[in-house]
Amino acid sequence: MLAAALPLAAATCDSLATLKIPHATIQTAALVPAAAETPAYCRVAGVLKPTSDSDIRFEIWMPEKWNGKFAGVGNGGFAGSISTPALAGLVRRGYATASTDTGHEAGGTDASWALGHRERVVDFGYRAIHETAVAAKAAIAAFYGSGPKKSYFDSCSNGGRQALMEAQRYPEDYDGIVAGAPANNWTHLLANAVTTTQAVNAEGAWIPPAKLRTIEAATLAACGKDGIIDHPDQCGFKPASLLCKDADADTCLTAPQVTALEKILAGTKGSKGQIFPGYVVGGITGAGGWASWITGNAPGNSLMYAFGTNFFGKIVYGDPAWDYHTFQADRDTAKADELARIFNSNDPDMSKFAARGGKLIIYHGWSDAAITPLATIDYYRQIRNPDEFVRLYMIPGMQHCGGGPGDSPEALREINSAVERWVEEGVAPARISGKKRALCRYPEESCK
Repeated sequence: MLAAALPLAAATCDSLATLKIPHATIQTAALVPAAAETPAYCRVAGVLKPTSDSDIRFEIWMPEKWNGKFAGVGNGGFAGSISTPALAGLVRRGYATASTDTGHEAGGTDASWALGHRERVVDFGYRAIHETAVAAKAAIAAFYGSGPKKSYFDSCSNGGRQALMEAQRYPEDYDGIVAGAPANNWTHLLANAVTTTQAVNAEGAWIPPAKLRTIEAATLAACGKDGIIDHPDQCGFKPASLLCKDADADTCLTAPQVTALEKILAGTKGSKGQIFPGYVVGGITGAGGWASWITGNAPGNSLMYAFGTNFFGKIVYGDPAWDYHTFQADRDTAKADELARIFNSNDPDMSKFAARGGKLIIYHGWSDAAITPLATIDYYRQIRNPDEFVRLYMIPGMQHCGGGPGDSPEALREINSAVERWVEEGVAPARISGKKRALCRYPEESCK
């Protein structure tokens, strides 16, 4: 029996159905027997209602053979579902773990749930992840007879935004945090999604996949090594070098396409300067490349189009018929920034997290076509006293949270181990083993 392996002070799994947790209603508390790849665990599921309009679904999984640690799970996109594969993976490694849908059920690019539901916007923005951590720790303490020795959070993209939000807003929730490709300057990121969409869908400007291969070949010829561009921010590639000299062909770009490419690389500018940095060259083709995120396989079907129009139409303006063609950088970014406190986790002051011994590792793929790596570097440079508690790793050739010619699952696993060693043993990480390149703490000069 599962309960036999637990301390005498522990509760049985089914008794957790009556556990009292602030804002929570437990709907299920049951033992799940061991399966082919998953050990036996106690599954607790329920709903959190910190406000009358909240409906935050959560699950907590607690394995029989517990390593004494808690690992929180984040969400990509607009969330909308429990991350059960991540829960299963963590339980297999001995962690007690928890996930939330952040207060709504929907596809990852769909923000329809936000219409008329301001509190659910707040739940998605920051409240649900925190409430779930609090509920999970209460359940863990009841089930095992003691709380976790250490707590960790590791997620990417919107999950990276959530990770930084935890360090900034709720520094007591986690001891070690890994924030991958963080969407932390959310309002400006999605402003850039709209201006990029405008650029690539202007008349004659859409760049088909065949021409993306031409762009990638040209950038690799100019700046690449072994199929990877190590420092795409230093690449001197000029889009005009691909301008068609004769008839249009897959091996060149028309004038409108050159203009679109220049805008993709330039980012979003307003009357007072840069609103959000542009994309960089490298990792342009492939499953996680520009055809998915930036240009789309046809005009108007990119992921950036979906995220940008859903955010501004259904959250910022509350108008599903909102037309991205009307977007003006100064005006509409300022409107989005009225919600910055809810969405943005770009506060450079994480002194409370650092003071309690918290450690943070940020990583970003240099070939990310969803969130430009330059935004993460910009944020890292603003962090106060980063040497004490933060490390940044830039991964050459890796696309958004993985994939691309520099995809490095072993590096991401080592980053997870590194943050735990840093928290538990005081060993600050330096080099990380990568697939094709050893990763050095940014800037690279610091670990040569």
